[in-house]
Amino acid sequence: MPAVTTPAHKKGDFFVDYEEKVFEDVKAKPGEKALITFHTVAFEGSIGLVNMLQGKRLIRKGFETSILLYGPGVTLGIQRGFPTLGDEAFPGHQNFTNQLTAFMAEGGKVYACRFALQALYGHGEPSLIPGIKPISPLDVLDCILLHRNDNAFMIHTWTV
Repeated sequence: MPAVTTPAHKKGDFFVDYEEKVFEDVKAKPGEKALITFHTVAFEGSIGLVNMLQGKRLIRKGFETSILLYGPGVTLGIQRGFPTLGDEAFPGHQNFTNQLTAFMAEGGKVYACRFALQALYGHGEPSLIPGIKPISPLDVLDCILLHRNDNAFMIHTWTV
């Protein structure tokens, strides 16, 4: 068997070129909007967290950005903690709360469907992270259509 002569990687090494940017840095034109919809269960994959980070990037690029939580997506906006609300039972337990709170602090709007909240997941409006606006199930489609009418950039987040 041949000997390995390449030095072992160490903390601080780079595996890829983090400095090269291939595409121009796109910024929103005045009045441009973005909408990210979430129909995904909290903690069932990384897409919820990744697209919350995308939401913050869109705000920083100048887009008026909203997040719509519907169906199982409302589980991203529910207050958590153990043994009490806000306590982190395991590393990453508060990721969704922290990201949504930071998103709203930067000017983003978050909406949650009342039907999914109560009928599907047994929670009331007080279960939502402060700042999230509960909406009628009849508002879910209209929220998307209004953003479409405004020519908004949209990311639809689904998991099965």
